[in-house]
Amino acid sequence: RVITLEFKNYYLVTVYTPNSKRDLSRLSYRHKEWDVDFLNFVKSLEENKPVIFCGDLNVAHTEFDLANPGSNKTTKKRPGNAGFTDEERTGFDNILDAGFIDTFREFNKGNGHYTWWSYMGGARARNVGWRIDYFCTSESLRAKIQNAYILPEIMGSDHCPIALEIQ
Repeated sequence: RVITLEFKNYYLVTVYTPNSKRDLSRLSYRHKEWDVDFLNFVKSLEENKPVIFCGDLNVAHTEFDLANPGSNKTTKKRPGNAGFTDEERTGFDNILDAGFIDTFREFNKGNGHYTWWSYMGGARARNVGWRIDYFCTSESLRAKIQNAYILPEIMGSDHCPIALEIQ
């Protein structure tokens, strides 16, 4: 699901990226079609004006973006867990390589910063989560980014809100 709004000086895109499913049955679609098509879409918008996109991208990009990377990563014996496969992480690398900025990482380093927690096992109370919600911007907006942060104290879902302050 993608919603695009055009403003005078930029496009704002909200997105819910399809997950790869627990059994990874949609991983090929996600990696070979969705990620490619979405990146092409935001790059085509960027030909006219800068782009800000946000939403649930259903990927923890780096080991800092989830509480237990070791038990979720791809190994020779297992393909990894949905949201942290090599293919999904490469899809996010491609976004960054195309010139988009992970705004949260401009201001926050390290782990412990999550936007999603399982409802099981008291994961949120223990902060055993994943950062899978993002605000990304065109490189041309870098100087206008003032802050990006997570609001984990706001309840209401298994996700919490994220924020971007921009001039």
